[in-house]
Amino acid sequence: MSSPATTNATPPPTTGTKLPLPGLLALFTAAFSAVMTELLPAGLLPQMSEALHVSEGRVGFLVTGYAVASFVAAIPLTAALRGRRRRPVLIGVIVGFALCNAVTALSSAYGLTFAARVLAGVMGGVMWAMLAGYAARMVPAERRGRAIAVVLAGITVALSLGIPAGTAVAAAFGWRGGFAALAVLSVILVAWVRWTVPDFPGETVTQRVPLHRIASLPGILPVLSVTLVLLLGHQAMYTYVAPFAARAGFGNTGVVLLVFGLATVAGIWVVGTLIDRHPRSTLLCALALVAAAMLVLGLFGRTPAVLLVAVAVWGAAFGGAPTLLQTALIGVSGPGGADVATSLQTTVYNAGIAAGSLAGGLVLEGAGAGALPWAALPLLVAALGIVTVGRRHAFPARRPGGRAGEEFAIK
Repeated sequence: MSSPATTNATPPPTTGTKLPLPGLLALFTAAFSAVMTELLPAGLLPQMSEALHVSEGRVGFLVTGYAVASFVAAIPLTAALRGRRRRPVLIGVIVGFALCNAVTALSSAYGLTFAARVLAGVMGGVMWAMLAGYAARMVPAERRGRAIAVVLAGITVALSLGIPAGTAVAAAFGWRGGFAALAVLSVILVAWVRWTVPDFPGETVTQRVPLHRIASLPGILPVLSVTLVLLLGHQAMYTYVAPFAARAGFGNTGVVLLVFGLATVAGIWVVGTLIDRHPRSTLLCALALVAAAMLVLGLFGRTPAVLLVAVAVWGAAFGGAPTLLQTALIGVSGPGGADVATSLQTTVYNAGIAAGSLAGGLVLEGAGAGALPWAALPLLVAALGIVTVGRRHAFPARRPGGRAGEEFAIK
């Protein structure tokens, strides 16, 4: 059976074409701005709490509301928009981000701010379902993994550099300035996308493959399963890295998070150089390194030097994992079915974050911070096992014909 998208995919550039960096960097910036919009309130709790006259906990709900809206909206809105041309949909989402951030910057009422955040979450759900598939359609198959890596690096840069920088800017110029800057960035991004990102047709009614058929393709379930268990394990540990680091004498968790963030940048770069030639082995190596880091943290996490080295390995290995998994997913679905497949992954990803944070909190309360790596380790071993047995459809080493890194075709 061929990919469901083969009847709809726009022919990609020829094999010898260089990466279309201006367009890919526009999508990189879209990913960057989405992460900044989602997480910036977490670094501004005291300032926003005072300005909106609510508790810091209720300001934290602004992040929760965004995440829940993204979770709920991703699948139905992506399905509803499948027939629309791609670039107008993307531009519409970016305009939505601009408006939501502008309202947040101007609002003095918590209810209005919360509503703007929920609407921004809806925009985020649609955007995350689009970005990887868009990148895949802009390049030939043998460059697909690298293109996706460029775009998704926007997530890593936002987490490692953008959020700290945004928090610093907000401290200097006020928290409203941070959201105003994001609104201005979105306006600039609209023009950038309009001039550098190609348009692609939506799917006609006859071309549209039902969501359940895409979800049931051989290979989809293993990729989504790896996504879920990886995020469960990672988030259970990452959410509570502060109390874990305190066991080793790190009162300032910022050092640990900085090491993790910088390592993820290095991990993205390494994955970008390997993903098109060795997708399966690179993913297996990344998962094995995250599992090894959890083992080391469980055994020797009280030693400061060991803690930092293990966190660096964890960050580098985890940094490229989302790119590897989205590339595998698009290989199974085909570029034309990527938006729907990625919307499923977006939902699973958010579910993994929520469940992992909850599970980690229960472990922390019940057994203490030292038990967190041991709770994460079996989940990472399970992810390794799924990739190992999913060689035929979900995670093959080579496409038919023997060249690595091209489409993970379904036969």
